[in-house]
Amino acid sequence: MKAVYIQQHGGPEVLTYGEYPEPSPGWGEIKVRVRACSLNRLDVWIRSGLRGTRREFPQPFILGLDIAGDVVEVGPGVRTVKGGERVVLDPVLSCGQCDHCRAGQDDLCHYRGMLGSTVNGGYAEYVVAPAANAFLIPHTLTYAEAAAMPTTFMPVWHMLVRKGNLRPWETVLVLSASAGVGTAAIQVAKRVIGARVIATTSTPEKAQRARALGADEVVIYTQEDMEKRVMELTDGRGVDMVVDHVGAEFWPKAYACLARGGRYGVCGVTTGYRTELHMGQLFSKQVTLFGVSMGTKDDFRQVMDCARRGLVKGLVDQVFPLEEARRAHEVMESRSFFGKLVLTIP
Repeated sequence: MKAVYIQQHGGPEVLTYGEYPEPSPGWGEIKVRVRACSLNRLDVWIRSGLRGTRREFPQPFILGLDIAGDVVEVGPGVRTVKGGERVVLDPVLSCGQCDHCRAGQDDLCHYRGMLGSTVNGGYAEYVVAPAANAFLIPHTLTYAEAAAMPTTFMPVWHMLVRKGNLRPWETVLVLSASAGVGTAAIQVAKRVIGARVIATTSTPEKAQRARALGADEVVIYTQEDMEKRVMELTDGRGVDMVVDHVGAEFWPKAYACLARGGRYGVCGVTTGYRTELHMGQLFSKQVTLFGVSMGTKDDFRQVMDCARRGLVKGLVDQVFPLEEARRAHEVMESRSFFGKLVLTIP
């Protein structure tokens, strides 16, 4: 099969397009003909060997976490998935046997892995995955839109719905609206929950797109003081919740924007993972600070139900053929996009 793989860490030039052995499904697994695979910041880190992702290369490795395609073969023991079905894959691999998995908390699995991170992913014509990780793609979504959803909507659903318990009468601050998580958070907060959404972004053009997606107000942080503007928009009260997938760069001002009793959720640290915490404000304002990493399979089932009802969808900015993965990585590193970048395979 054709695939894009790496044999060493480095820049986009280490991405090689060529032949790779075609996988076969084992017990409880399915084989998927990949039609679309979206890029993630983790792809860049793994390619570069950054943030604890350095690895040995006894054999070439295929990146790609978020995968959508057609089931072409089912392994022994598979009862829930049929050949020919259009599916999107939950990239989180769980054992199904540990205490967390048996309690329905598979996102906390003791033996957790991930497609495109610990095992080969979707930068290829074919991929194998557990049948339990396959979800039917609603007719409302294209392959590219479906592939843009798992690693953006799962942590957002976990954060806003399950753990943060955001309510329709509350206000949420979504940092970096142009990123995949940002676009997902706006949709879930506004279209599913019905909350007031204040988003941040870097340019007037991105601000316009954030409003079109559902943001009630947008703060252009390159032109305005984020903390001051958010407090103006909330009449000095602050926001009930913050969605932070950015990390250190915006932490001080975003944390200061919390109202009394507010919740601060973190699901990413793309700008850095070390900062200072004002512990006095933590208890005096009775703030809740928590982190999420992806979500459970039931979280993703609920996300797909919302997609089926037309409430949410993956936002795709640009599409590249598989053989142009290097160019896609260059665009990813430039950050000059709104939504997700997707590799497609006809």
